Amino acid sequence: MTSSHTDCHFCLQSLRGRKYALREENAYCVQCYDSLYANPCEECKQPIECNSKDLAYKGRHWHEGCFRCAKCSRSLVEKPFAAKDEVLLCTECYSDEYSSKCFHCQKTIMPGSRKMEFKGSSWHESCFVCQHCRQPLGTKPLITKDNENYCVPCFEKQFAHHCYACKKVITSGGVTYDDQPWHKECFVCAVCKTQLSRQRFISKDGNPYCVDCFSKFYAKKCAACKKPITALGGVKYISFEERQWHRECFNCTKCSESLVGQEFLAQQDGILCYKCVSA
Repeated sequence: MTSSHTDCHFCLQSLRGRKYALREENAYCVQCYDSLYANPCEECKQPIECNSKDLAYKGRHWHEGCFRCAKCSRSLVEKPFAAKDEVLLCTECYSDEYSSKCFHCQKTIMPGSRKMEFKGSSWHESCFVCQHCRQPLGTKPLITKDNENYCVPCFEKQFAHHCYACKKVITSGGVTYDDQPWHKECFVCAVCKTQLSRQRFISKDGNPYCVDCFSKFYAKKCAACKKPITALGGVKYISFEERQWHRECFNCTKCSESLVGQEFLAQQDGILCYKCVSA
């Protein structure tokens, strides 16, 4: 600026026909202004004179020619840049030094671009997609299988087991019976509907039964003790004609000697060993 009407506010010399600078409505000659108010350049440490362009970033100042990438020295004027430990870097140098690599494409995730974090890895937003339908996963619920990510509908369609009873997807846990998957809450006794996932059960004609229901409706009765023969836990029993006995009940009706592996004579009311028959 030039003026013919004022004096320098600091040195009081006339500004007539001279350049001057204004600060808080006061006029200063160039020399006084630079000595009083010019910011030191972060790069060259020299004052940024009033006739030079002052570039500022977070309270720090640079000459226009000093505002460069600390690594490759390219000018950062009117270009995107990033700061690391108070050092300015162009986006390319910053990416080479500090940016994450996308887990999927292994390319750099450029500063300023949106990235996704999942299980300690970084992804481009465009790379973080369902492996099957290729739709962005974003913050949606997902399921990982063999290091690939799937949205829940695609995972269920491709991999999830469906309950043999209710036909719905089994998302966790479950029971396998007769080579078929079941929800725990669906795996129940065919008669009383008691859940069987944590108790012993017996199978008949492809259906599971609790011990009580099986014994009540299907188990054969021991000819001696009249109790059900469930064969639960590997219990052995003896069968002869249309009668069955627990192994421990297969005894001579008269002397109570075990007849397992022995010759015997069957009568309508019981069985006898040959000693008792001879007697």
